[in-house]
Amino acid sequence: MVFASSILSCPSSSPSSRTAIASCCSTRHFNFGFNPKWPPINPNHSITLSFSNGNRYRPVSFCALKDVKSSSSPSRNGNASEFDVVIIGAGIIGLTIARQFLIGSDLSVAVVDKEVPCSGATGAGQGYLWMAHKSPGSDIWELALRSQRLWEGLAESLRDQGLNPSEELGWKKTGSLLIGRTPDELDMLKRKVNQFSGAGLEAEYLSSVDLLSMEPALLIGDSCGAAFLPNDCQLDAYSTAAFIQKANRHFKGRYAEFFHDPVTGLLRSGSNGKIEAVQTSKTTLYSKKAIVLAAGCWSGTLLRDLLREGKTVLDVPIMPRKGHLLVIENFNSLHVNHGLMEVGYVNHQALTLAKDFEQTSSVSMTATMDVQGNLILGSSREFAGFNTEINEFIVARIWERASEFFPTLKEVSLSDIKHSSKVRIGLRPYMLDGKPVIGPVPGLSNVFLASGHEGGGLSMAMGTAEMIGNMVLGSPGKVDPAPFLVQGRC
Repeated sequence: MVFASSILSCPSSSPSSRTAIASCCSTRHFNFGFNPKWPPINPNHSITLSFSNGNRYRPVSFCALKDVKSSSSPSRNGNASEFDVVIIGAGIIGLTIARQFLIGSDLSVAVVDKEVPCSGATGAGQGYLWMAHKSPGSDIWELALRSQRLWEGLAESLRDQGLNPSEELGWKKTGSLLIGRTPDELDMLKRKVNQFSGAGLEAEYLSSVDLLSMEPALLIGDSCGAAFLPNDCQLDAYSTAAFIQKANRHFKGRYAEFFHDPVTGLLRSGSNGKIEAVQTSKTTLYSKKAIVLAAGCWSGTLLRDLLREGKTVLDVPIMPRKGHLLVIENFNSLHVNHGLMEVGYVNHQALTLAKDFEQTSSVSMTATMDVQGNLILGSSREFAGFNTEINEFIVARIWERASEFFPTLKEVSLSDIKHSSKVRIGLRPYMLDGKPVIGPVPGLSNVFLASGHEGGGLSMAMGTAEMIGNMVLGSPGKVDPAPFLVQGRC
């Protein structure tokens, strides 16, 4: 994301993965018609598991910001550029918003980021596009469902072009299983299946016998069952971000990237106080139509700091919610056929007590296999500020929790797999009410927020991009934006 880097695991070295990493992370010097000067970009480093005593937490510092006001517009010299839309943040939300404007209008777009794509929560996620843990009728249901259908439409369009979505996006239509292990959980799953069916989704309740036939590695007891959604899918974040980025770059003369270039302020017009430009450490990016803040968990702090000296007072409480995933390469002891998630994950997402922010952490079982055959186990949630150090206690809890569902893992210790394992750490942008913030900033009609998706950035990216595009262009939308607006929530 924009103002701190996460610890990530890059994909394995299959040909398609190497292409994705090269496109996403390697040094690049491209001319998109604006002739920007590109700084060198170093690849992200994978972090292998290490086991030592004691915590290794340390604070994560990020760029200090101040509001930059101007009584007159700086001259558009060689160190400044003008675009219709300037997007702050090159995660999956920022990239898909850029794509939306490029394919849906004739507007020019700039994307600016302190790092590079996949350096934040996007690259640290599990990549699932699941509806299984969402609830029909909830505020985010329509947005998530619209996004899933847009992702499916993209995959289908690739097939129509003779391309393979698996190679281009890491696309897998595995279906998802939401697993319960108590009578109460099974009753809840049966109700959810009825709700899914009523909302038009294909869904089925699986008994313990049916579940075992689909996932033989699971430990199945008498009180075990699952909700099965056969159309749920997953993506590889690196491949998907690289694909979108490559597609954006085809719009030469209308698209530019400014990476490794932190935002330092917003420039206001001396005549009407309107935000007219984004100031970075290296350049000034003027915006003729809209500025979109899609900086993940840094969005709230960034907006507050940028507006600190202005007349607009707005506190958007987007908090970083740290998560760990354990990625095991070439692991032959366990194979899963679908995306798996325990019922506890649904509650694991929710937090309503402010007093719990400092100490609350939780671990729930999720398990997927990516297109390279890597086993990905999760997941954790905790509030630890902007800290991105590995918490080895959390990693051990993830392994232990997975072992309760997959007994074959009890035959292997973490130390046995440390050389073939990596830990992904990301900071999810969390809003207390569980909904992203999408829409104009009150008092700043040309500044828009698109953040607060927590662990659903990838799954809701397409719908979010469409919604922002419609707002900026004044077009009717497919999903009611009212639940996601800033007003009344901050």
